[in-house]
Amino acid sequence: MAQPIKIIKKVELTEEQQKAQSLESLISEVAENKDSLLDTLQLLQELRNSGILEAMNSLVKAKEKVAKIAVGQMTREPVTNLINNAMAAGGALTTLDPEMTQKLMNGVAKGLEKADQGLQSNSKVGILDLLKVLNDPDINRAIGFGLNLLKGVGEGLKD
Repeated sequence: MAQPIKIIKKVELTEEQQKAQSLESLISEVAENKDSLLDTLQLLQELRNSGILEAMNSLVKAKEKVAKIAVGQMTREPVTNLINNAMAAGGALTTLDPEMTQKLMNGVAKGLEKADQGLQSNSKVGILDLLKVLNDPDINRAIGFGLNLLKGVGEGLKD
């Protein structure tokens, strides 16, 4: 009957054998990815020829100085005001009804077209013309909308 195995010998490679095995693995990977490596080398050459590679290397080497400058620029008052205003505007936009906003934007676009037509005609508007147009339902609607808008803005400014 056979004797049970009590000791397992682990094969340890010498440093030279490990290097040879690593080199063989690397050569195999290079052979499998030849096209990708050639494309990468070509891209690197183009970046080098255009000076971008040198600029990127300089940027990476000076990363601490660049980060300090970027942080300094981002903490300037105009930039922080911009960020705060953008956040406030974003918060305000979340409270608006999208359908009403779309309606308003369509009205503004149509109004700009009409305004341009009025500029092209170069006609004068007198006091009597203003009184006459108050009977126009579209103008009356816009004036009512504007007055209610001003009322709402005023109420909002009170807080």
